[in-house]
Amino acid sequence: MMRIELVKRPQRSALFSMLSPFIAFALTIIAGAIMFALLGVNPLNAFEIYFVEPISQVWQLHELAIKAAPLILIAVGLSVCYKANIWNIGAEGQFIFGAIFGSIIPVLFPQFEGPLVIPLMLLLGMVGGAFYASIPALLKTRFSTNEILTSLMLVYVAQLFLDWLVRGPWRDPQGHGFPQTIQFGDSAVLPELMPDAGRANWGFVFALVAAVAIWLMMSRMLKGFEVRVLGSSPRAGRFAGFGFNRMVFFTFLLSGALAGLAGISEVSGAIGQLQPVISPGYGFTAIIVAFLGRLNPLGIVAAGLVLALTYLGGEAVQSALGISDKVARVFQGMLLFFVLGCDTLIHYRIRLIGMALMKPNGAKLEAAPKLEEAR
Repeated sequence: MMRIELVKRPQRSALFSMLSPFIAFALTIIAGAIMFALLGVNPLNAFEIYFVEPISQVWQLHELAIKAAPLILIAVGLSVCYKANIWNIGAEGQFIFGAIFGSIIPVLFPQFEGPLVIPLMLLLGMVGGAFYASIPALLKTRFSTNEILTSLMLVYVAQLFLDWLVRGPWRDPQGHGFPQTIQFGDSAVLPELMPDAGRANWGFVFALVAAVAIWLMMSRMLKGFEVRVLGSSPRAGRFAGFGFNRMVFFTFLLSGALAGLAGISEVSGAIGQLQPVISPGYGFTAIIVAFLGRLNPLGIVAAGLVLALTYLGGEAVQSALGISDKVARVFQGMLLFFVLGCDTLIHYRIRLIGMALMKPNGAKLEAAPKLEEAR
């Protein structure tokens, strides 16, 4: 019998660490070509429709920016969590709660108009996302619960709460029974960047500003150093006087606030009202974006654009080739698989260990074979 072990490499390859996202993307393309061939579609034609046609016109680039903005905002916040070795998987729920909190003004106080409406909505959105993220942070620091499970389970609570709101107390009385709120007023709609060219709004600018700000924090400020130290060596961080519980709250609140900002930006910009489903899974896709960007805020901008393209490509192949738009989810899943697989093999080597076979009475049947390593 053989046992497989992962052994940490004493020194990882800097070259392969840098090339890992590109290798993962190339492997995803190969696997995607096989998938399209099995579906009876010419892979080259499918890839042209999937990756080229969705960005061939100016208005389509605006659509790309709309899709990329929430992915970048959420992923930038998650990158800080993951750098600190704290696992916030519930950004989707924080996205939803940010949208709910930010929508309080246009839904409950539609008569309130003026230049302060949008800033207050954005602020409430960030507060809502941070509030919802504080729940798994509190549970982890107070009761040592697993933040992966609590943050993930809270996603479904948020989805059901939003569904209840738009079907119940917040439903538009003139909406002919449809589960949705009233349309936001003009003062509550996020302005478009270039109205004559497309629908892209200020949410994309917020994403770029957040990416630069977090990059500066992580690379130039003491707080970023604290995040990196506690993430790589919690014991060294404690000796340096860095509090782990404080870091749990800081990373959760920061990532939750950015997810909430993404939520209210999406609702006030691209949608214009609350409805039962306001996200195609941005909070989960942003996890892929964070790792594809190597947890670097500037790399996350590029990764966000690539993953946004998979959403547009999924819609394009559905209309042009009659393939389910779920092919986008397949691409995203394969990309995450190959990213994590490449990173694992860069940091670890596989060791096959031979195990001695035993007779029923406990005597050895044969000697264990020698160790064999796959380098």
